Amino acid sequence: MKKDNSIHCISCIVKIGCCGFPVGMKKYFERFNAVEIQKTFYEIPEIKTSEKWREKAPKNFEFTLKANQVITHPISSPTYRKTKIKPGHAGFFKNIEEVFDAYEKTKEIAKTLRARIILFQCPPSFKQEKNNIENMYNFFSSIPRDFVFAWEPRGEWDEKTVKKICEELELVHCVDPFKNKQVYGDFGYFRLHGIGGYRYRYSDSELERLKKICKGNDYVFFNNVYMYEDALRFKGMIK
Repeated sequence: MKKDNSIHCISCIVKIGCCGFPVGMKKYFERFNAVEIQKTFYEIPEIKTSEKWREKAPKNFEFTLKANQVITHPISSPTYRKTKIKPGHAGFFKNIEEVFDAYEKTKEIAKTLRARIILFQCPPSFKQEKNNIENMYNFFSSIPRDFVFAWEPRGEWDEKTVKKICEELELVHCVDPFKNKQVYGDFGYFRLHGIGGYRYRYSDSELERLKKICKGNDYVFFNNVYMYEDALRFKGMIK
């Protein structure tokens, strides 16, 4: 699953969108061809809710989704403040019932949305340590490969280790391309968190740099305050 660096007509096939819906769904569906669902990270929605999302979306619209935080984030994570979920133990791909139950629920929503990709984003506290790596190998070796799995490590990991893990576990390495280099994957899965933080607005020159990074079949999801405006500008640039 090495990154394909051949030249493509990226205006036809790059998936551009936002992490979540920054505007109403109708307006969003009219302008973009993909979205990364965030609600599944905080709390798993009801199946009927995801069915409505799929029904409202155009036939060729693509959903990806962020795996539930019980899988990736420890209970000390501040992200649990936004949810009613209070697991006894959680996070770091631990070999426990709560983690695998959270994946089963994530998987059901992915199936309903006809999603192809599930993203596993880890917090900076998920460090390059033996136990964490062993947990990853156990987790991804224990679940069916019904989807493409992307992994976004946010802590300090060396490229050699990340590449080895992704290659052996068949994971797409997800990065913010302005901060890290993707070291493994058949396509790019890029999440743009803002060069100067969440309130950052990308300049035209920075989006031009992003255009040069993107190749065929890549996914580009903006995750900043100005995600809607930045995604629209970037979409216009690659037409």
